[in-house]
Amino acid sequence: MANAPQPITTPLTEPFYEAAAEGRLLIQRCTATGRHQWYPRTHSVHDTRADVEWVQASGRGEVYSFSVVNRSPFDDVEAPYVFAIVELEEGVRMATNIVGIDPAEVRIGMPVRVAFEQRGETSLPLFEAA
Repeated sequence: MANAPQPITTPLTEPFYEAAAEGRLLIQRCTATGRHQWYPRTHSVHDTRADVEWVQASGRGEVYSFSVVNRSPFDDVEAPYVFAIVELEEGVRMATNIVGIDPAEVRIGMPVRVAFEQRGETSLPLFEAA
């Protein structure tokens, strides 16, 4: 999906995309409870008085849910592709694509690991079978 639309970065998400460019997957962690969260926010969802910090995730997880997209909404994105929700070992769920595997072989509970794909000037975390 090299020609797929690029994400819009913001000051809040800059650490995430900078790490992705280095091949690292970051998520946020509550400084008071130590619990992880995803998607990026300026505050903790676990303790509203607490701050959050960016920490490196293991990059391992499993397919929580998925759908095979047979008709792409974008002219320059080849279908079929797999849109998935991956549950990371840290307990957060992330929307992503599963790559490097025949879409018919993807299964709920399938172990996956992070892989990065360059999209213009941005690198995105995608997941492949582990």
